[in-house]
Amino acid sequence: MVALPICQSGLWVLSEAVGRELLLHLIDFLVTSDQHDPVITKLIDSTRIHIIPSMNPDGFEAVTAFSCNPPAGRYNANKKDLNRNFPDAFIKNNPKVQPETRALMDWMKNEMFVLSANLHGGSLVASYPFDNGNSLTITPNDESKTLDNDVFEHLARIYSTNHATMHEGSACQNGEYFLDGITNGYRWYQVEGGMQDYNYIWGQCFEITVEVSCCKFPQQDELSSFWNDNKAALIEYIKQVHLGVKGRVLDKNGEPIPGAIVEAVDRRHICPYKTNRNGEYYLLLLPGTYTLNATAPGSRSLLRKMHIPNGIGNFSALTYDFIFPELHTRGEPGSCPTKPLYSSNDHRSMSTTLSTAISSLILINIFYAVIR
Repeated sequence: MVALPICQSGLWVLSEAVGRELLLHLIDFLVTSDQHDPVITKLIDSTRIHIIPSMNPDGFEAVTAFSCNPPAGRYNANKKDLNRNFPDAFIKNNPKVQPETRALMDWMKNEMFVLSANLHGGSLVASYPFDNGNSLTITPNDESKTLDNDVFEHLARIYSTNHATMHEGSACQNGEYFLDGITNGYRWYQVEGGMQDYNYIWGQCFEITVEVSCCKFPQQDELSSFWNDNKAALIEYIKQVHLGVKGRVLDKNGEPIPGAIVEAVDRRHICPYKTNRNGEYYLLLLPGTYTLNATAPGSRSLLRKMHIPNGIGNFSALTYDFIFPELHTRGEPGSCPTKPLYSSNDHRSMSTTLSTAISSLILINIFYAVIR
């Protein structure tokens, strides 16, 4: 068996004028800089980057005049808001899933993504999960926090501090102020059925929402300035996929074990992180000392304490392979049921059941942009 390197991957999706323009500029910059700029060349060589300039082309085409808050553009041709169209982990929203939403959900199941960002307009701030919440996640200061809140705050701050003005916190001069230019999504305003929460919970992909313009549909001659403001932030954010640890889970013959759970102790996600069909896993973690727990079907758990360095400078997360010496039952990558998982009634039993029975995907890096 030839062991191939585990390469990180990336994607962006969007619907609004500024975000779409940014992603088209990003594509051009990456392509023209490859083999000329050593940093961009190394980034491309070590990272799979997927870019979707528009998730809602119907909405984009519906806007015909320049306006900071255009009356059209939020909805697709079926009059549905795509960023309220995903299954929700906190309530039974029962959305009639649109073709665009379904395509993205299916892609998340079939690809290896670990990091994402979606680009919106209407403010200037980097927002991180959760967008929705309940008593299990909402804190006394009215934030709905994930187990990976430290990573999410880091990701949001990376974008904000590398942006020309976002870090100032009040660039739009509309009365809103965001300390350091970042915010917890729920604390800002509650979103049910949003893509950000869906991708983190069911796609096991860390995603933030970046509001990149005070005006949703500005004048054409203003667009180039947005690229200058966001260029460094976009590149630095992509690099963050090289945080943490990655590797494979193998049997004693070096064959991959799909469906194995690999998570950091005290960070057991409600949908556990599992290896894909190639036995690969990826955990996005800040530098520090962690104990990883790997569980393969039919085998005892393996615990490994390790120090995880900052891999961004080398464009590679720490690599560590788990090898199970005994026989095991070979599993398959699976997914959690798309129902409200954060229920105060069944939260404990759901976590216990999933941690021992359901496998997890390895996702690597994606970037998006949609109307918020």
